[in-house]
Amino acid sequence: MGIRFPENPIILTSDIKPSMAGMKVECVLNPGAFTFQNKTWLLLRVAERPQQEDGFVSFPILDENGNVEILKYATDDPDLDMSDARMVTYRGKMYLSTMSHLRLVCSDDGIKFYEPEGFPTKIFGKGALETYGIEDCRVTFIEDQYVLTFTEVSESGVGVGMITTKDWMNFDRVGMIIPPHNKDCAVFEEKIGGKYYCLHRPSGIDLGGNFIWQASSPDMIHWGQHKCVMKTRPGMWDCARIGAGAAPIKTKDGWLEIYHGADFNHRYALGAVLFDLNDPSIVRARSIEPILQPEAAYELTGFFGNVVFTNGHIIDGDTLYIYYGASDEVICGATFSISQILSTLSIHA
Repeated sequence: MGIRFPENPIILTSDIKPSMAGMKVECVLNPGAFTFQNKTWLLLRVAERPQQEDGFVSFPILDENGNVEILKYATDDPDLDMSDARMVTYRGKMYLSTMSHLRLVCSDDGIKFYEPEGFPTKIFGKGALETYGIEDCRVTFIEDQYVLTFTEVSESGVGVGMITTKDWMNFDRVGMIIPPHNKDCAVFEEKIGGKYYCLHRPSGIDLGGNFIWQASSPDMIHWGQHKCVMKTRPGMWDCARIGAGAAPIKTKDGWLEIYHGADFNHRYALGAVLFDLNDPSIVRARSIEPILQPEAAYELTGFFGNVVFTNGHIIDGDTLYIYYGASDEVICGATFSISQILSTLSIHA
């Protein structure tokens, strides 16, 4: 359904400079997207770790003041578990194999991106709840400001953080707005019935599951009236976990949300769901088949293969430009028709 950019991947790890000496960019992925000053902008997730030495694994964490500390262990240490490329477990304590920050880039054509001069282009983790970094930012433009919702990671858990800005020069760090374990928070771009709305994804362990929930707020800081609005579907491409992409798109038929779904083999694909215009907790229709799934070589193999994952798009009339991470390593783009997506949704899904 979607048409991949011929230039894919449009951003490689080699295109991004490390944030500091001695670090290597392992992944550049899952960007938030927005327009500003007549350009297309992405807020990339950049995952780094130190240059690796034979026989050792090393990775960074932050202290509460934002200073980098490098942890290093011998790979033959029996207390070390590196069975998942994304994680390092030592003596039962879990760390991330890389640490992520957010990096601002812009483009005149939506394809070739560069770091803009005169802007603070790096946003790092800060404080006790971001010692393992910050990840996967969604960008919503509402009431003359940009609202950034992203994943805060620390040994205390994974929650949703918020930053706001009007000019991309000055930032207000609001802090954690939804506590662990929660991520994939996308704020609607207008109020409904006088309230702000968002989609979010708590993770159930025994009861429940990795489902999409919805909440409302009087101020975008205090969220309540939580409702589970979408669940995984047994035997389908989104049977294991689902999560929201970028801000829902307002159409005459309802709020269109592009979401990711994964199966138990950790294969991630994209689908779509239509929420009711006046009561967005009501699902009107949903994808039976994915609208984008791993097929290209750069989507099938990489840091963590068989993955397409989005949390950023740009709307131009009926055209939807989806920016997505492929194989948890590179950034790509694809073009869709909004009306075509809507025509494929099923009310029986």
